[in-house]
Amino acid sequence: MAGHDVAEYDYDEVPAENIGQGNDRARPIPRISIQCFCETPQMAEALQQAAEDRRLTKAHVSIHMGGISAAVAHYQESPTPNLIIVESRLPRHQLLGELDRLAECCDAGTKVIVAGHTNDVILYRELLKRGVSEYLIVPTTPLGVMESISNLYNDPDSDPVGHVMSFIGAKGGVGSSTICHNVAWTLSEALSSNVIIADLDLAFGTTGLDFNQDPVQGIAEALASPERLDEVLLDRLLTKCSEKLSIFAAPVVLDREYDLSADACDMVLDVARQNVPHVIVDLPHLWTAWSKRTLLQSDEVVITAMPDLANLRNAKNVLDLLKGSRKNDNPPHLVLNMMGMPKRPEISVREFEQALGIDALAVIEFDAESFGQASNNGQMIEEMNAKAKAAPIFRDIAMALAHRKEVRVEKKSGLAPFLEKLKLKR
Repeated sequence: MAGHDVAEYDYDEVPAENIGQGNDRARPIPRISIQCFCETPQMAEALQQAAEDRRLTKAHVSIHMGGISAAVAHYQESPTPNLIIVESRLPRHQLLGELDRLAECCDAGTKVIVAGHTNDVILYRELLKRGVSEYLIVPTTPLGVMESISNLYNDPDSDPVGHVMSFIGAKGGVGSSTICHNVAWTLSEALSSNVIIADLDLAFGTTGLDFNQDPVQGIAEALASPERLDEVLLDRLLTKCSEKLSIFAAPVVLDREYDLSADACDMVLDVARQNVPHVIVDLPHLWTAWSKRTLLQSDEVVITAMPDLANLRNAKNVLDLLKGSRKNDNPPHLVLNMMGMPKRPEISVREFEQALGIDALAVIEFDAESFGQASNNGQMIEEMNAKAKAAPIFRDIAMALAHRKEVRVEKKSGLAPFLEKLKLKR
């Protein structure tokens, strides 16, 4: 990190087991129809949980009991969907015979996933010969189901779909936008990774001010005609702040009202995430259909709060909603901001964490001078002063959201050999 004399920084991938159930491997599924035929309640439950996950919100999923024989009977009279998932406990030869019957009913282009109860290599090879796309061994998990479907409809050789990280304040004025912008800038600098900030506070957004930019057009134009947005138009509407960081700026004019569509927000963020690894969403402090859906669909959520009772109540409400609706995702992250403000009564960090049932990802001390100067200069904290107390905290937040870890290698002093000899003499 620039400006630090005692350590060099390197960034490595965190092992998959530390990333929270491997949810990076299951990418969002496109608008397809999926019909499932189960034999056991356990498989039906895993499929139901997968169907309720944010990654499958665009897909139409129906679940039936009866296994492969029910599927054969159903498709003798009905067209087949994009994907069929069948569970079977039949022995190998009977299962293959039933699959041959199912194949006679399938339309061209239909994919099939078989869920079986035996780890049988010969069966697996026979299934592949018959054109079965995947073989799952029961019991499986909702994430295992989603990963299998994702592998069928997302090219493994293509660039992965970018991650959407949403920032929202538990109250207005808690500094959520400032934290959002500093974390985005840090991601682009520390990882040398392309980042887009989408400012969805269309009337009062501060992204342009914070990066000292005055864009003529931005995210409002994309939201007005989301179906027209492609890679070329996206590039025209973005404002480049550095080599790796671009902003989708808010218009910040009050001559019109901004009634956003949840579908429009989805489409714009989908195009953005197809083009960069990280899309950082700066959400205003309001509650609408589109803001709720954006939070529920995000890969990571950061709630910024100050240490008072109203922030605690609001943060708990948002946290409970997201944890209840996103069972296969990491819980939201909590950032406590402006801690230690002079003469202000505060709820302690420990009490705040205990009330919410999560540990704070970061605690940022009140520092009016550094943050005020950076804001007035149109700079980020580390950009203005790499030795500011908040600079390494923003790096920690960025690395946590990107599922990276920071390896600090201590530099050895020139006196190290001499000091080592003294220790040996003792």
